[in-house]
Amino acid sequence: MSKLHSLTWLDPSPAASAVDDGCQTLIQRCLEGDEIAFQTLYNQHSGMVYRLAFSLLQHKEDAEEVLQDSFDYAFRKLSHYDSRKSAFKTWLYRITVSRCRNKRRRKWLPTFSLNQYPDQNIHDHYTPTPDNIMELDDQQKVIWEALGELSLKLRETAILRYYHGLRYNEIGEVLGIPAKTAESRMRLAHKALRDYLDREDLR
Repeated sequence: MSKLHSLTWLDPSPAASAVDDGCQTLIQRCLEGDEIAFQTLYNQHSGMVYRLAFSLLQHKEDAEEVLQDSFDYAFRKLSHYDSRKSAFKTWLYRITVSRCRNKRRRKWLPTFSLNQYPDQNIHDHYTPTPDNIMELDDQQKVIWEALGELSLKLRETAILRYYHGLRYNEIGEVLGIPAKTAESRMRLAHKALRDYLDREDLR
């Protein structure tokens, strides 16, 4: 098996992409001004929004800011959400990616640099924590570094596919591209990662 699979990717299974059960009821309660519903909706989805923001930005404070900005916008525009067009999760991902892009345009940010992790206090099942980083072997560390070498478009696609379990049609919805384009970017990401590992003689 290729060393590209040394890290445990999140399998994009049908279960991972299931439409949010009961989410529409919460949204309706939010639209009626129910503060508890707002808090419940935030609690249910804030973890995944933060994980995505941190994966893309690799900066704790910026990810926290994007988390708050994303929900502020989502709650203000909640009446515009249409469950017939996309899952609520997909809609939130699209907002989050847009906020991350805005954040990058406003300031320079380092990419996937391992020396940032000791100062982070991130608790995430899929993204390694500072303690987990210490346990990664050399191959896995090189893969993390390889992700940082990808172009922004390929990195966004790889993160949504590998770590958030989205299908290509969902990735297309989030990034505003056709599903075939998302699939093509994923192939390019795989090739770029393999080429990087070849250069490091670790594949």
